[in-house]
Formats: sequence, C-alpha cells, structure tokens
Amino acid sequence: MISQTTPESRQRLALSLLWITPALWSVNYLVARSAPGVVEPHMLALGRWSLAGLILSFIARNELWKARRITLQLGWQYLALGALGMLVCGAWVYQGAQTTSAMNIALIYAASPVLIALGAVLWLGERFSSRQGLGVAVALTGVCHVVVKGQWMSLAQVQWTAGDGWIILAMISWAGYALLQKKWTSPLSATARLAAICMGGVLVLLPFAVWEWLQADTPPWSAQASFLVVVAGLIPGVGAYWAYGFCQKVLGASRVATSLYLSPLYGGLAAWLVLDESMGFHHIIGAGLILPGIFLASKQAQR
Repeated sequence: MISQTTPESRQRLALSLLWITPALWSVNYLVARSAPGVVEPHMLALGRWSLAGLILSFIARNELWKARRITLQLGWQYLALGALGMLVCGAWVYQGAQTTSAMNIALIYAASPVLIALGAVLWLGERFSSRQGLGVAVALTGVCHVVVKGQWMSLAQVQWTAGDGWIILAMISWAGYALLQKKWTSPLSATARLAAICMGGVLVLLPFAVWEWLQADTPPWSAQASFLVVVAGLIPGVGAYWAYGFCQKVLGASRVATSLYLSPLYGGLAAWLVLDESMGFHHIIGAGLILPGIFLASKQAQR
C-alpha cells in the first residue's frame, strides 16, 4: 500500500514515524528487564524474530517470490545484517538486561547515532564538521558518565556490571547495522527487506537458542514467555524495525539516526512508570550530555 502512495505522503509518514519509532523500541527495554528467569536471551530473540519474520514474509510474499534469485544471491548480506540486528541487538540486549537497568540500556543505546555519524564520515565518505566532532565528544562523555555511574573521581570503586558491557556492544552493532543498510542498497521494499533480514537473523540465532534450551537450568516454557515473545515480535520487532527501515529509505540514514535521541526520554519514562526504576542523578547528567551531543553530531555539515 505504501509503495503506491505519493513521495509527499511517504515523506509525511516518515517524519511522523521519527517520533513514534523510539517509543516502540522502548517496549523492548521493558521486555528485556522482564525476561530474566522467564525465558533465555537467545530463545526470546529467536521467538521474536521468527514471529516477526513470518508476519513480514506473509505480507511481502509476492515480492519475495519474484525477487527470490537476487535475494538468495545476496543471502550473505542478510545473514550479516541478521547477526548484527537480531543476534547482537536482540539476544545480547536481553543478556545485558539481566544485570543492568532499562534506563541504562536506553541511555547507552542513545549514543549509537554518534557512531553512525562517525561511520558515515569514515566509511561512506560523508562530510564531518567541527560541530559534529564536538557532539561526538559530548555524547560519548555522557555515555561514559552513565556507565561509571557518575563516579569519575573513584573509578576503582565503581560497581561495573556485565550488562553495561553487553549493551555497549549492542550499541556498536546497531551502528554497523544502520550503516550497512545504507551501504548495501536493496531493490526490495522496506517490508520485504526486513523479512529477508529476519530470515538471516533466525538462522544465526537458531544454534544459540538450541544450546540454551538444552541447558539444565533453562526455565520451562510458560504463558509469560509466550507473551514476551509476542510483545517483542510485534511492537519493537515488526513495528520499530519496519518503521526505522522505511524512514531510512525515505529520509536517509544520518537524518533518521537523530530520532534515536528520543529513546532515553521514552525508555526512562517507561522504566519509571512500568518497572518502578528510580532515576539516579548520574542518569540525569548523562542524558543532559547525550541528548545535545547527539543533536550536534547528527547535524549535516554545511556545504
């Protein structure tokens, strides 16, 4: 349906989705914090992307069938994107959420546009201004402030969590996912392309999920596990990833990346309202550095 609309209506829809997509992603932070003890990280990610892939493949079935040859030829790309977007940015986020807070996840993830801007300059040949450089420094300082919990003067006493490390890796992976989508152009629509990436992600996740299932301490499957899979598959899965891919195709990677600075606001609010997480002063200072830093770093260089 969207492919038959006018360029102007696609532009309006993409601009609207810029404000909605980070809110859809914030649901994943809640799922991640609710999953420990209910469902293992790779099993949750596999269920999420299997469900999302089935829905998207059904919607784009005609296009995928017509483009099956070129899709198979580019299968290695979809495997790589699936590994970055579904394994690292999926299962590893759930792994990290076992020992860090949803608010930390949102704030650390918010620095990914900075890496996207850097990658666009170093890898895709885009211009980079001194203002963008300042933004990179400010935003990364904010991320570090959150990770060290504001204890710069006593770093040896900071209680580091493995979860923060997993989320940092996922943040880096998301930047790679976004940049590769921009670099590897695709003839497929946003829906069909995401369906193909889901297929790649499921293939990469499958052996890890099977290994988790065979462990003696794996919790038995439950109705709550099914609920988390459905929520993760529909809202931050189909909804957020499709919206991000559509916006990136219409507006461009660097412009869409700026929308991610809304994630700490949505994610922090959701964690406070739903999970009753307290907001520390280091979160406030970190957000105060990350948000303007990302805004500066995501600005296009003046010609």
